[in-house]
Amino acid sequence: MTQQERQESIVDLVRRQGYASIEQLTSHFVVTPQTIRRDLNALANEGLIRRVHGGAGLESSTVNTSYHTRKALNLEAKQRIAALLASKVPNDSSLFINIGTSNEVVAEALRHHRGLEVITNNLNVAAILQHNDDFNVIVAGGQVRSRDGGIIGEATIDFINQFKVDYGIIGISGIDEDGSLLEFDYQEVRVAQAIIHNSRQVFLAADHSKFHRNPVVRQGNVAQLDALFTDRQPPDSLIHLLETNDVALHIA
Repeated sequence: MTQQERQESIVDLVRRQGYASIEQLTSHFVVTPQTIRRDLNALANEGLIRRVHGGAGLESSTVNTSYHTRKALNLEAKQRIAALLASKVPNDSSLFINIGTSNEVVAEALRHHRGLEVITNNLNVAAILQHNDDFNVIVAGGQVRSRDGGIIGEATIDFINQFKVDYGIIGISGIDEDGSLLEFDYQEVRVAQAIIHNSRQVFLAADHSKFHRNPVVRQGNVAQLDALFTDRQPPDSLIHLLETNDVALHIA
């Protein structure tokens, strides 16, 4: 068993049980406690588990990891995903870009495009793209979340509903095995739903850690996507759903 296979099995085991001790994992995988500690630390750094004394538990389904932690997590993978997604967006396109650290990396990857019209409810995305004289950047009105520069609320939804764009680029906090797209904040979800509804094509940028997280609020389903951009092969159940619903899978 490779290190990646063992770590994926650890995540599955913790998800089934809710908690796993170092002693249990050492016995189960027939490796040293030091190896398991390194695995648990790596998985915790990716946000896949919560490191607790003597073992590991599940990440919270009600509270997201802090913005600054998420910004640093899996950055190299996010950059590869962003570059691949950006390559599928033609010049002179209109697009929504919503809240999320992955989408901020996508914005960086789009900086060398020409003639884009971007509507966003993410102040960080607007700041990244504002210096391109060839872009028209429109910022949605609404309540600004201090923790991450996201704009949410009824005014934001009303604003988004005024547009119909070529591409909606969305992020997500978790993808369940039944294809549910999951988030932590119901207000953020309602804005994302408006973006999905008002986009001719919907692109989701999600690194592999999102396949093992279970936030509490349902945003939608993978069937509503046109393409999923990620960095590793999704679980078999999710691949089946993508194929059944004719959703393109792009692995960076």
